[in-house]
Amino acid sequence: MRLTSPAKVNLFLAITERRPDGFHNLLSVASTLVWGDEIEVEVKDSPGFELICSHPEVPTDESNLVLRAARAFQARAGGRPLGVRFILNKVIPVGAGLGGGSGNAVAALRALNALHGDPLDSGTLAEIASSLGSDCVLFLSPGPLVMRGRGEKTSPLPPAAEAALRGKPILIFKPGFGINTAWAYREMEARAPALYLPPEAAEARLERWTSDPEQWAELLFNNMETVAFEKYVALPTLLAKLRTQFALPCGMSGSGSACFALLREDTDREAVATCIRDAWGPEALLIESKIA
Repeated sequence: MRLTSPAKVNLFLAITERRPDGFHNLLSVASTLVWGDEIEVEVKDSPGFELICSHPEVPTDESNLVLRAARAFQARAGGRPLGVRFILNKVIPVGAGLGGGSGNAVAALRALNALHGDPLDSGTLAEIASSLGSDCVLFLSPGPLVMRGRGEKTSPLPPAAEAALRGKPILIFKPGFGINTAWAYREMEARAPALYLPPEAAEARLERWTSDPEQWAELLFNNMETVAFEKYVALPTLLAKLRTQFALPCGMSGSGSACFALLREDTDREAVATCIRDAWGPEALLIESKIA
């Protein structure tokens, strides 16, 4: 069995407060993309799980979410011990804020469930996914949606807002460095509550956008940009240039370092790509995709 494991993008991300359990509450509009990794699942004769990855920097031991997802599936589904080999063709960069690892875990869950005749219903899969990572549930439902809690509570967008996003061309671009998510959250905590956006303010901003979905300035918000941009000035410098020279709505996804720009039909793709590579060098990743 071969599945696509899509990347995701946070178009709106408000970290609202630190929770007693150490996690953070958030409000986000996020979506999977029509681009991502590919994961192949092979049944083995002998029991046990094995992971092979095309990217040398991705761990293939028990720290990888794919194997953790497989163990969690086995524990809930029961039955005879499974023998499965996962072959992961990795194109989503690590440390990008694009949800590559979370998407891989959910692809593994979906594959195992299908291979065994769908013993687990959607609610159980969502429960397992949320135990693996805060944004894993997003990958069970392709397309844009709203995330709350620590990311595990999802709900649909109003129809007009969803229609404004589905299928929209988007450019994903990432410099040659990543940003550690744990570091970014620690930096926000160190200046709490100044960098948090209170829940009421976050909900009000989201409501302003959903009432007029073409107002991209209301949607594109990410308060994790503050700490990322202070340390990595190449990010805000380029985004400002894209807004000024090409009038592109753009921002940073998640904790970074990947950024995105929403494209129009008349956007000069070649000129934009040249601008990005001039700023970040030839090693910068550029992918044009669509919001699922």
